[in-house]
Amino acid sequence: MLHGPAAMGDPWQPQPQQQRLPGLGNASEPSAWPSAAGGPGTAAPGDGEGPGPGAGGSVSPWDIALCATGTAVAGENALVLAVLFYTPSLRAPMFLLIGSLALADLLAGLGLVANFAVRYLLRPPSETAELGAAGLLLAAFSASVCSLLAITVDRYLSLYNALTYHSERTLGFTCAMVLLMWLLCLGVGLLPLLGWNCLRDQSACSILRPVTKDNAAVLAVTFLLLFALMMQLYLQICKIAFRHAQQIAVQHQFIATAQATSTRKGLSTLSLILGTFALCWIPFAIYSLVADSSYPVVYTYSLALPATCNSLINPIIYAFRNPDIQKSLWLACCGCIPSTFSSRPRTSSDV
Repeated sequence: MLHGPAAMGDPWQPQPQQQRLPGLGNASEPSAWPSAAGGPGTAAPGDGEGPGPGAGGSVSPWDIALCATGTAVAGENALVLAVLFYTPSLRAPMFLLIGSLALADLLAGLGLVANFAVRYLLRPPSETAELGAAGLLLAAFSASVCSLLAITVDRYLSLYNALTYHSERTLGFTCAMVLLMWLLCLGVGLLPLLGWNCLRDQSACSILRPVTKDNAAVLAVTFLLLFALMMQLYLQICKIAFRHAQQIAVQHQFIATAQATSTRKGLSTLSLILGTFALCWIPFAIYSLVADSSYPVVYTYSLALPATCNSLINPIIYAFRNPDIQKSLWLACCGCIPSTFSSRPRTSSDV
């Protein structure tokens, strides 16, 4: 009669270890969003082995790229926030919205760095830390998209109610709306920590692990609806800007060259905003709807990286192109304003 392990079945094969928590070392599936490759190590949590990040003890180049992007995003948006904070003249509601966007992108950059640290540096691996990093990314990118929508609404209303909007729009009302928006986004970020995750059921994971497939689909559909709303608002802005330019030309009985130039500049800005936003986010949002955690992780990486780069581009579009912020940057860096600096006031045709 067989005794010991032989009596249990396979005489020489050790019993398999208990299945590991997703995201804490599985080298074939995504970890906390937007990472999608090898986990921090091949050793089970608490087994006493070395770090060994990823398969073969190597760090994924995609994760390095995301971490580097997050560092650049955080530094660039920190500069925007510093300029807004230390310049008393930049206290208008418009700059508050730009500051909200910069804060959201700053947190998104820090979230990418934190996600890298949780997956490769934190020992022993922590489920709470992984969910916290994922929640930070969800809250930050949600706030970034909502801030972009708020800026779009602000631009639309400032043209649609050009005579009364600037007097009706108070700083207190804008602060209240921004605070409400941030509370909503923080609520979205808390969902993974409150149990809306797939760490206990890997089959329910989306490409945004630990977000479930159903929750990822809701986020993707919501994003696509917000983008459709932004596009509709910018089309209305375009129509209003053209109408204002035509009215000015008729009043002066000639085609105002400066106004026509301003309108063309506004249209180029509009195209830049919508084009950049669509190229960065739409492929990733659509892929989130049709894919799950069984898809090759390289697809998730190749689409997540451009999406995160949108937070790197936002300061260039919304902050550094603004004449008032440019003036503050020149004064802070050089102590002077170049003679070629344009101080033309913004008109209703600027979008």
